[in-house]
Amino acid sequence: MVFNTGAALLDAVVLAVVSQEAQGTYGYKITQDVRKVIDVSESTLYPVLRRLLKDGCLISDDRQFDGRNRRYYSITDHGKEKLQMYKEEWKIYSDKVNAIFLGGI
Repeated sequence: MVFNTGAALLDAVVLAVVSQEAQGTYGYKITQDVRKVIDVSESTLYPVLRRLLKDGCLISDDRQFDGRNRRYYSITDHGKEKLQMYKEEWKIYSDKVNAIFLGGI
Protein backbone atom coordinates (compact mmCIF):
# COMPACT_ATOMS: atom_id res chain seq x y z
CA MET A 1 0.00 0.00 0.00
CA VAL A 2 1.38 3.40 -0.91
CA PHE A 3 -0.48 5.27 1.83
CA ASN A 4 1.05 5.68 5.28
CA THR A 5 -0.54 3.56 8.00
CA GLY A 6 -0.56 5.59 11.19
CA ALA A 7 -1.01 4.39 14.75
CA ALA A 8 -4.67 5.44 14.94
CA LEU A 9 -5.56 3.47 11.81
CA LEU A 10 -3.74 0.39 13.10
CA ASP A 11 -5.51 0.68 16.45
CA ALA A 12 -8.88 1.00 14.70
CA VAL A 13 -8.30 -1.99 12.42
CA VAL A 14 -7.06 -4.20 15.27
CA LEU A 15 -10.05 -3.24 17.43
CA ALA A 16 -12.40 -4.00 14.52
CA VAL A 17 -10.81 -7.43 13.98
CA VAL A 18 -10.94 -8.35 17.67
CA SER A 19 -14.52 -7.09 18.02
CA GLN A 20 -15.70 -9.63 15.44
CA GLU A 21 -14.76 -12.57 17.68
CA ALA A 22 -17.15 -12.98 20.62
CA GLN A 23 -14.86 -15.42 22.47
CA GLY A 24 -11.70 -13.48 21.70
CA THR A 25 -9.01 -14.24 19.18
CA TYR A 26 -5.31 -14.96 19.39
CA GLY A 27 -2.41 -12.82 18.28
CA TYR A 28 -1.35 -14.73 15.17
CA LYS A 29 -4.92 -14.78 13.78
CA ILE A 30 -5.23 -11.05 14.43
CA THR A 31 -2.04 -10.40 12.47
CA GLN A 32 -3.25 -12.59 9.59
CA ASP A 33 -6.65 -10.84 9.47
CA VAL A 34 -5.08 -7.37 9.58
CA ARG A 35 -2.57 -8.30 6.88
CA LYS A 36 -5.47 -9.08 4.54
CA VAL A 37 -6.16 -5.34 4.33
CA ILE A 38 -2.95 -3.61 5.43
CA ASP A 39 0.58 -4.71 4.61
CA VAL A 40 2.22 -4.73 8.05
CA SER A 41 4.57 -7.09 9.83
CA GLU A 42 3.87 -9.10 12.95
CA SER A 43 6.57 -7.08 14.69
CA THR A 44 4.48 -3.96 14.02
CA LEU A 45 1.22 -5.42 15.31
CA TYR A 46 2.32 -6.87 18.65
CA PRO A 47 3.22 -3.41 20.01
CA VAL A 48 -0.26 -2.28 18.88
CA LEU A 49 -1.81 -5.10 20.91
CA ARG A 50 0.29 -4.15 23.95
CA ARG A 51 -0.69 -0.49 23.61
CA LEU A 52 -4.40 -1.39 23.35
CA LEU A 53 -4.05 -3.61 26.44
CA LYS A 54 -2.35 -0.81 28.36
CA ASP A 55 -5.05 1.67 27.30
CA GLY A 56 -7.80 -0.67 28.54
CA CYS A 57 -9.24 -1.28 25.07
CA LEU A 58 -8.39 -4.99 25.15
CA ILE A 59 -7.99 -7.68 27.77
CA SER A 60 -6.02 -10.88 27.33
CA ASP A 61 -5.89 -14.35 28.78
CA ASP A 62 -3.77 -17.39 28.06
CA ARG A 63 -5.47 -20.60 26.93
CA GLN A 64 -4.12 -24.07 26.24
CA PHE A 65 -4.04 -25.13 22.59
CA ASP A 66 -2.26 -28.27 21.38
CA GLY A 67 -0.14 -28.45 24.52
CA ARG A 68 0.96 -24.83 24.52
CA ASN A 69 -0.40 -21.48 25.58
CA ARG A 70 -2.01 -19.03 23.21
CA ARG A 71 -2.75 -15.48 24.26
CA TYR A 72 -6.30 -14.51 23.40
CA TYR A 73 -7.48 -10.92 23.14
CA SER A 74 -11.01 -9.59 23.72
CA ILE A 75 -12.38 -6.10 23.32
CA THR A 76 -13.55 -4.22 26.43
CA ASP A 77 -16.43 -1.76 26.72
CA HIS A 78 -13.86 1.04 26.55
CA GLY A 79 -12.46 -0.57 23.39
CA LYS A 80 -15.94 -0.73 21.85
CA GLU A 81 -16.44 2.98 22.57
CA LYS A 82 -13.06 3.77 21.03
CA LEU A 83 -13.88 1.64 17.98
CA GLN A 84 -17.18 3.48 17.52
CA MET A 85 -15.33 6.80 17.66
CA TYR A 86 -12.83 5.52 15.05
CA LYS A 87 -15.69 4.43 12.78
CA GLU A 88 -17.34 7.85 13.01
CA GLU A 89 -14.06 9.65 12.35
CA TRP A 90 -13.22 7.31 9.45
CA LYS A 91 -16.59 8.07 7.82
CA ILE A 92 -15.97 11.82 7.97
CA TYR A 93 -12.37 11.45 6.76
CA SER A 94 -13.13 9.06 3.91
CA ASP A 95 -16.11 11.15 2.75
CA LYS A 96 -13.85 14.21 2.49
CA VAL A 97 -11.11 12.34 0.63
CA ASN A 98 -13.64 10.73 -1.72
CA ALA A 99 -15.15 14.14 -2.44
CA ILE A 100 -11.75 15.43 -3.49
CA PHE A 101 -10.95 12.33 -5.54
CA LEU A 102 -14.34 12.41 -7.27
CA GLY A 103 -14.23 16.16 -7.94
CA GLY A 104 -16.80 17.23 -5.37
CA ILE A 105 -14.69 20.04 -3.87
